[in-house]
Amino acid sequence: MLAGGPTGGVVLRRAIGGQRRHIAGASLLGMAHQGCEAMVPVVIGLIIDEAVATGSSGALLRWLLVLAVLFFVLSTCYRTAARITDGAGERAAHRIRLDLGTRVLDPRGGADAGRLPGALTAIATGDAARVGAVAAALPYGMSAIAGLAISAVALLRTSVPLGLLVLLGVPPLLWLGHRISRPLERRSEVEQERAAHASGVAADLVAGLRVLKGIGAEPAAVSRYRRTSQDSLAAALRAARSRAWHDGAILALTGIFIAVIGLVGAHLAMRGAISIGDLVAAVGLAQFLLGPFQLLTYVSGEFAQGRASADRIAEVLASPPAVTAGSATLPNPVTGRLRLRGVTHGALRGVDLDIGPECLVGVVAKDPAVATDLLLCLGRELDPDEGEIELDGVSLSEQDPDGVRRAILVAHHDADLFESSLLDNVRSGTDSDTADVEPALTASAADDVARSLPQGGNTMLTERGRSLSGGQRQRVALARALAADPPVLVVHDPTTAVDTVTESRIAARLRELRRDRTTILVTTSPALLAVTDRVVVLDDGGVAVEGRHPDLVATDEAYRSVVLA
Repeated sequence: MLAGGPTGGVVLRRAIGGQRRHIAGASLLGMAHQGCEAMVPVVIGLIIDEAVATGSSGALLRWLLVLAVLFFVLSTCYRTAARITDGAGERAAHRIRLDLGTRVLDPRGGADAGRLPGALTAIATGDAARVGAVAAALPYGMSAIAGLAISAVALLRTSVPLGLLVLLGVPPLLWLGHRISRPLERRSEVEQERAAHASGVAADLVAGLRVLKGIGAEPAAVSRYRRTSQDSLAAALRAARSRAWHDGAILALTGIFIAVIGLVGAHLAMRGAISIGDLVAAVGLAQFLLGPFQLLTYVSGEFAQGRASADRIAEVLASPPAVTAGSATLPNPVTGRLRLRGVTHGALRGVDLDIGPECLVGVVAKDPAVATDLLLCLGRELDPDEGEIELDGVSLSEQDPDGVRRAILVAHHDADLFESSLLDNVRSGTDSDTADVEPALTASAADDVARSLPQGGNTMLTERGRSLSGGQRQRVALARALAADPPVLVVHDPTTAVDTVTESRIAARLRELRRDRTTILVTTSPALLAVTDRVVVLDDGGVAVEGRHPDLVATDEAYRSVVLA
């Protein structure tokens, strides 16, 4: 489901095909419902001709009993079919959400490129629901066509001209309905795109609300969202106008068609070609036809909107991966020897670097973009444009991304916490819900955070850990990375919001806890750099100087300006 993956049409067919058994069952029940409903005016016509006109009480009772049975069957079939179709639509939407979740969580990445998280959420909710609605609408369309066919047969038995009128008139009406739905499809796609973008902007602003308030940027943020929201509203109004025009135009066409059937039936009755009961049946069938045509209008609109949503879903499913899968395997156990050879990507320019096993290395990047690109390459979220990175002699680009991340854990500076307890957050990086995380809590000083909470480590944290201060969140995130105990741990600025005393304590404990593992600290913190075996300084995208922290502080003015500023 990546490059060259599904189109919108394929997404629709999969949604329908996955529920074909339920759709078939609901369609049969819907056809039975429509058939019984179409037979009601026919039976009423027979009551007039065989009971009312002749004064036969027996015939009246017999046909009234038939009418009662028809109503019982059609009501039962309708309720059952509606339950099945609703379930089919929900299951189809759920399957699409699973496919989207699988694609977004694919270790190779790429699905989120150029999309805000809120936009992906909108696609997985609104667009998936619209495609699911197509699966739910299909049985209604099938039953509507069956209703039209049964009406045509009934009218043919009453009068050949009336039956032919229905048989020959329905296909052009269906074709016109398809043509009329095209503008609705286009505008629905734009509406969903604008709504998804507005959702993404809203989620982005809410996530950064505390920062926005801190820098006094609320007016600019409100203005940005107002513009985005107004664009979304305008698109929604255009789609609503298109839907209204679509429904009105089709209903007008069907109304004219039904009126023509009634006029032709009345003309035949006046000429004596059909009986009064036949005329009543013909007029009743003409009125009944409004139901199937309304169903087809509904189905046409759902298909138009569903196709637009399916195209958006297909774009995500067909997103090219950020990195390719590999088949090479790492030695067991992983010693943690890293080698970078001519690594060039983004702000990185031909980086050469050797990091031995069980080393604690500091990396100082004067340009934040250099640090970001280094982290992305080490975590194999992106592959270098040039050069290669090796772990224990095996190129990362030849390994499966998931395997790389099990060996090399990159703990980003802006790592989020989950809406769960503090201990559950820390254990989320381990293989067990009962893992001993006390050493990680102690090393990161997150044990102090746990003691300050009402229920200790079992205290529930709010979304993204907003119930904690910035320094507390950093300590819990660091504890989570340490608890995972990977062969290679890369940590980016883990203590920027922590006080200096606590930071020094964390630095000493981190070195002790990771003494048998490879650890890379991408930071400018003097306390953390002081406990490293050596420091590598990246400037202008490449390695500028290497050495121990005290020596660099004493001899390198540029280093002092970055680290001690």
